[in-house]
Amino acid sequence: MSTASLPEGFAALEGFVDRWALDGTAARAARRSESTAEEREAFFAAASPLLDAALAHLDAHELDTLPAPEQRLMDLMLALAHVALAVEIQGPDEAKSAPWRDRMRITRSTADRGAPACSN
Repeated sequence: MSTASLPEGFAALEGFVDRWALDGTAARAARRSESTAEEREAFFAAASPLLDAALAHLDAHELDTLPAPEQRLMDLMLALAHVALAVEIQGPDEAKSAPWRDRMRITRSTADRGAPACSN
């Protein structure tokens, strides 16, 4: 019996599902802010090499009807986008930026289910 919660080929990310496979942009931004540099870097190191394979896998499915394992993979890749900013761009300045990010509350984004597409 398999205990995998992600599609085949993504077992290296299983240990990050509980912490990083979050539903909603606001939840992902909050996790980025509350995580440590070590947590972000560990997730980034594990997930970034699998990004191309994950996107290729997800492209084979309809976005509105992703099976649960694929939805978790999608949530991880969306979290990776947040973490990549912290790791690749902000680096050691991430801690200085976090308080400002907390003042700009995200209530929803087009990545969130049910949000209308941007018209501009």
